[in-house]
Formats: sequence, structure tokens, C-alpha cells
Amino acid sequence: MRAISQDTLGGPEVLKEVELPRPEPGPSEVLVRVHAAGLNPTDWKHRAHKLFLGPPPFVLGWDVSGVVEETGTGVTLFKPGDEVFGMLPYPHGVGSHAEYVTGPARAFARKPSQLDHVQAAAVPLAALTAWQALVDTARVQPGQRVLVHAAAGGVGHMAVQIAKARGAHVIGTASEGKHEFLRAIGADELVDYREADFADVVRDVDVVLDTIAGDTRTRSLRTLRPGGLLVSILPYGKDELDAEAQRLGVRAELLLVEADHAGMNAIADLVEQGALRPRVEATFTMPEIRKAHEAGETGRTTGKLVLVVRDDV
Repeated sequence: MRAISQDTLGGPEVLKEVELPRPEPGPSEVLVRVHAAGLNPTDWKHRAHKLFLGPPPFVLGWDVSGVVEETGTGVTLFKPGDEVFGMLPYPHGVGSHAEYVTGPARAFARKPSQLDHVQAAAVPLAALTAWQALVDTARVQPGQRVLVHAAAGGVGHMAVQIAKARGAHVIGTASEGKHEFLRAIGADELVDYREADFADVVRDVDVVLDTIAGDTRTRSLRTLRPGGLLVSILPYGKDELDAEAQRLGVRAELLLVEADHAGMNAIADLVEQGALRPRVEATFTMPEIRKAHEAGETGRTTGKLVLVVRDDV
């Protein structure tokens, strides 16, 4: 099978198309014929830095949409021919930037008919991150005020829609050129971070979803009401963050996304209800993978980038 691999850490130039053996599904696993695979910031970070995966060679990619080719022993959820989408177990279940990938059956859900494979591949990691932050961790309730940083990004635009579906009042930070898009998907208030300091103009927030970290994360604590919660999807710097949160009388949690069958089904339900729709800014073929990483690393993407693995998606 064709796959995108690398032999060393580095820039986009280390990525190359290779031929690898097709994997076989083990017990409780499915083999998926990949039609499209999402691209996420964690892909370029792992390409360039020694993080969770250890030294190369490896095949990146956690998002996948495709068709079940084979099922392993004990799988009852899916049969060959079923269209599925999901997130491979993070971080070590990586490998969707290939023509075939195996993963636990319960990492997947049935692909909503409203989405084609390119759209479906844009959903899992970003939407699960937002779901696990806002629903599982923060338990967002109707009427609460939710601040989403980088609201037009991959996780951010999913979070805006999920928070809105929960009945929240959604405030987003984004450059002015992205405000129209964010209003269209449900944002109630928007702050142009180039023109105003969100920490000066946003107050009495119940939940902050931090996708940026650094100074943005610590300043976000000041926007929370007493007892409010900040959830950061960048899981480092906990001691410093906890100390500042305690000083201000608020709370903070660090989240690392997990593969989640129930979460994927809940996200599929939102799609089917018309409450969640991915924005795909651009698609790339496998020979264009370096170009895809270069585009992602600009940090200017609205929504998601997707790798198209099969031509018939």
C-alpha cells in the first residue's frame, strides 16, 4: 500500500511516499480502506519534534474516513463495506496517512450520510477534542458563557458549534476576516485579537477553551467568573497554571484527546441534526503532502486541511 512516511525528524521535506505492507486487523480491530484523512497541528509537531512517537520511521495521521475492508476476531459493530469515520487512539495508534489502516473497532462510528469522506475526515480529532473539553470536562449548560480561542481553527470551529448546540452563549477570538464565518456557525460575540485584548473586554465567562497556551492561557483565567473553568488542550505547564487559577479563585484542567466511540457517536448525531458541519479549507493528494504541511504550519487555516487518499471520494 502507499503511505506517507519519514526516516528522520525535520521540516516538510522529510516526508515521502513509500510502499508498505498492508496491515492485518487483530482481535477487536477493523482494517479500513482510507478514502481521506484529516491533517492536524499534532501531525507537523510530531514530524518535526521528538514527542510521543519516538524516533522515525513512522506514518502520521490520526483522523480517518473510509470503508471497512476486514474485521478482526470479536468485532460486532461493523461489517466489510460499512462507511466509518473516527480517530485512531492518540498518540500511539497513529497511521492514517496511508491507503489502509487498522484500529480498534470502537475508535470508529458510522459515517453520517450528510458528509462525504473528505468532510468526514475533517471531523474526528478536532471535534472529539472540543467535545471532551466542553461536554465531558466542563459539562457546558444552557445559558453559560463560553470563550473559545482561535475560534476559526480546526478545534475552535468545532467548539463553537458544540457549545452552541449545548445552548451556550459563545464568544470567540479570531482575526476580523474570519468573523463572518464564525457568526454563520453560531458565535454570539467576537473579539479581533489584533485590535483588542480579550482579557480587557471579556468578563464573567463560565468556561474557556484554550487552544493557544502561553500568555493567552494565563490571561484567560482573568475572564472567568469565580469558580469558572479553563480547559487547555495543550497539556503542559500545569503547576504554573494551577497556581494562578487558585490565586484567582477559578479552576484549570489540561486535556489530551482520547479515542472515544461514544463521543464519535454523539458527534455523528450532531452532524445528522445539522448542528455540526466541518469547514474544509483545502485538500491535498498524497504527492502534495509536503505542501499540506507547509500550509498547516502557517497557522492561518480556517477549519481543516484534508489529505485525499483515494480519487473517488
